[in-house]
Amino acid sequence: MSYVRIWVHVVFSIKRRYFKTLEMPGMDILREHIRSQCTRKEIYLDSVNGYLDHLHLLISLGKQQSIADVVHSIKGEASFWANKQQLFRHKLQWQDDYWAVSVSESQVSRVRNYIVLQQRHHQRKTFADEETEFLEKYGWTKIQDKNENI
Repeated sequence: MSYVRIWVHVVFSIKRRYFKTLEMPGMDILREHIRSQCTRKEIYLDSVNGYLDHLHLLISLGKQQSIADVVHSIKGEASFWANKQQLFRHKLQWQDDYWAVSVSESQVSRVRNYIVLQQRHHQRKTFADEETEFLEKYGWTKIQDKNENI
């Protein structure tokens, strides 16, 4: 038997972030739907939360799962379902891209807490500021998508 635990912090945002699509109570309903769909698809989702224009997830990949497949599955199913339910005032569309970073076992509770406290966190910091902070923290270079501002 194989034993695998690969923690990943994933963040993705809505397309054209000027629509603050993920409003309450729809956000609560969407989070619960994502949780149930992850359980059904055997995706281990520890935490999911976000703010008006993005979501954070803490997942643990199974031995046959890739980050790309898991994120694609979550994003596609969530937007399809939310739009069918007319959960939000605006159509829910995710940006194609996302970011994902591995999390060491010793940092899981810290990341989980960060995700749980998203609403409070974003009262002080915008998603754009948060994104810049992550880019600097992890040494990534932002590549502007030619369709990002459309």
